[in-house]
Amino acid sequence: MSDLDDLCTRPATELAALVRDGEVSARELLDAHLDRIGRLNPALNAIVTLDAEGARAAADAADAALAAGGPVGPLHGLPVAHKDTHATGGMRTTWGSPLHAETVPARDELVVARLKAAGAIRVGKTNVPEFAAGSHTFNPVFGATHNPYRHGFSAGGSSGGAAAALAAGLVPLAEGSDMGGSLRNPAAFCNVVGLRPTPGRVPTHPTAIGWSQLSVQGPMGRTVADVALQLSVLAGPDPRVPISLTDDPAGFAAPLPTELTGLRVAWAPDLGGRIPVDPAITATLEASLGVFTDLGATVEEACPDLRGADEVFGVLRAWLFEASYGDLVRRHPDKVKETIRWNAARGAELTGADVGRAEVAHTQLYQRVVAFFDRYDVLLAPTTQVLPFPVEVEYPTEVAGVQMDDYVSWMRSCTLISATGCPALSVPGGVTADGLPVGLQLVTAPRADRRLLEVGHAFEQATGFGRRRPDLG
Repeated sequence: MSDLDDLCTRPATELAALVRDGEVSARELLDAHLDRIGRLNPALNAIVTLDAEGARAAADAADAALAAGGPVGPLHGLPVAHKDTHATGGMRTTWGSPLHAETVPARDELVVARLKAAGAIRVGKTNVPEFAAGSHTFNPVFGATHNPYRHGFSAGGSSGGAAAALAAGLVPLAEGSDMGGSLRNPAAFCNVVGLRPTPGRVPTHPTAIGWSQLSVQGPMGRTVADVALQLSVLAGPDPRVPISLTDDPAGFAAPLPTELTGLRVAWAPDLGGRIPVDPAITATLEASLGVFTDLGATVEEACPDLRGADEVFGVLRAWLFEASYGDLVRRHPDKVKETIRWNAARGAELTGADVGRAEVAHTQLYQRVVAFFDRYDVLLAPTTQVLPFPVEVEYPTEVAGVQMDDYVSWMRSCTLISATGCPALSVPGGVTADGLPVGLQLVTAPRADRRLLEVGHAFEQATGFGRRRPDLG
């Protein structure tokens, strides 16, 4: 590995310090990443829009600002690629759809603007499934993203391009979104870290349905500390977002502990018997549970009562799909993939009574989960139910011998948690005998995002699983 390649695989926290201290310029850091993108991205298809010249101009401006001695942001000079469902002013944003293949938004949406304000350098856009629907990244505009650990296999989704770019060292930071696992699933498939924050922790603007808590935006990185650093600039209130949390986000960037003395851990290998899981995943994760006791925690098998979570997620997702894509599907049925048409059609069939029952179940589920976290500090579960699969497969139709009903059923390890309103973190949990990454999902009580990061960091530091890198030649 060359010195430049080594630079591109170092943690974002280290790179930010190198730039601030003048040991590496923003332009040098950018050029190293652009070189790596040029060599590795054609095979991965993780970054689908690239603006090298614009990024170089921004990096030069960042170096000039640092030389002038003025204040700089916590991400000053760090290259970042934005999810292609997040609007970027002056840069094409396609949502993975032929209907938007040439769309260039006039302005950045909030998550993009906050990264820019913190000093990040926009390099380009990361690949997504069409309208971010599904946890496998492919679309008719750009094709499929490949897993850096196994070419020809899925990188997960919908933030699959972001996860693959991070794992391959194409960028040190990326952001994504998560309704049913889109930050967690690709992180697990690509051996990186993805955080689904508490709804409202990272405000989403603009959005058509500002009160919904099902879909969130959040950070991805190669380490938990990198994710925490990014969360410190993405979080914080916005008066235009009705569910935004008012906590000061600066505390997320504070040093994270490496021991867990007194922590009460619940392990739910199949979420209380509710999901089938590939035995290779379960075996890989169970082999690492002793790490928590070594760090001072107590571990026992337990799971919150997740009754109603499937109904909550299924109904509210369908309702959101109808609200977001119903008109589009009716106008252009031949230009929207079948799974989106199906999900929007389910939403159109809902009655007010259906949504009302789902919201009652939602409230009851939330109350039971909050009570569970009076007894435990963190819940552990598999992030995914399956290992990365061939890119030609649209979605797994069977998990551990159990047939899946639809294109989201294989993601229930994540969708059940989405319905609870809890923050969830996927961290590298080991590799199978065949060399494929496995993700460990950590869940804490609503708004306990900082504790979640602390537990994930301690596990990460004790195991070193996240230091493993793909062999990309």
